[in-house]
Amino acid sequence: MKLSCLGEFGLIQKIARATPNGRGVRLGIGDDAAWVASNSGSCLITADLLLEGIHFDLRWTTLFALGHKTVAVNLSDIAAMGGIASYLILSLGFPADFQSEDVDEFYRGIRSLSVKSGVALVGGDISAAESLVISACVVGYAPYRPVTRTGAKVGNDIYITGTVGDSGLALKLLKSKPSQAAGKAMAYLLSRHTKPMPRLATGALLARGRLATAMIDVSDGLLQDLGHICQASGVGAVIWEETLPLSRAYRALAGNDGIRYALSGGEDYELLFCARRRDRSRIKKMQKRAQVPITRIGRCAPPTEGIRVLDLTGVPRVIRMKGHDHFKLK
Repeated sequence: MKLSCLGEFGLIQKIARATPNGRGVRLGIGDDAAWVASNSGSCLITADLLLEGIHFDLRWTTLFALGHKTVAVNLSDIAAMGGIASYLILSLGFPADFQSEDVDEFYRGIRSLSVKSGVALVGGDISAAESLVISACVVGYAPYRPVTRTGAKVGNDIYITGTVGDSGLALKLLKSKPSQAAGKAMAYLLSRHTKPMPRLATGALLARGRLATAMIDVSDGLLQDLGHICQASGVGAVIWEETLPLSRAYRALAGNDGIRYALSGGEDYELLFCARRRDRSRIKKMQKRAQVPITRIGRCAPPTEGIRVLDLTGVPRVIRMKGHDHFKLK
């Protein structure tokens, strides 16, 4: 079967079925990070691959911002499990015509977020490549029981941190109207696209308080990633359009796109999680400590209902674009 038919997530499931868990593996392929036992407790391990022309375009991002984003996307996976990040392993393929100053700028971006998050770069590999290739792995630990995608129950509330759609809308505008990529609103969207901030503190607080029954970071689009929780937990979901947290910049520039990128844009790296109704007041108090807005956007439903987005009148929207899949035909 061609990968364009199987799809990215079908391929992951195929690999997972063919890969037995080794000794000490508490949770292997299929969540935001692997959860493995260690002598001192348990570790969380995640990895991401960033390829020039696929994941980033150097016309639209600085190497400093790319270094920041390399760390951020991995930290976001650790955050989605409620963990603490510790070590970074970085392997790079550089074109031969890169300047040493370019490499310095990239590593400054790496350090900028690593230092803030307490992550140490401990090794990796370097090679020549035809275009820039970045492979990063972060190892962390789980001071509390990790939050997986499998614990959501019918009746649970659905929450999202921050705002959604900013990164996806920024990329769309950069591709379709590069000459108009200016102004304060666009600058804000672009910063959200090139320098996302992983919600490590929020994820840890949710895990420590056992507030999140299931959690994932929004990397492929809200609906796509919500679908992963629903599939893993055996539930459906209802999302209320009017509650989606949209930034002022998004509202100013979305135009006819409406909520399309809020639902399907991806790369916002916010935390999407489910929680019990009885914990609403605790979550409200917790968001003050996390200093990140947290918005209730829906509820978990019976699996037979699938995933529905209701408009302002309560009518289900027809959603054609669910999110990003590396192998689907464009």
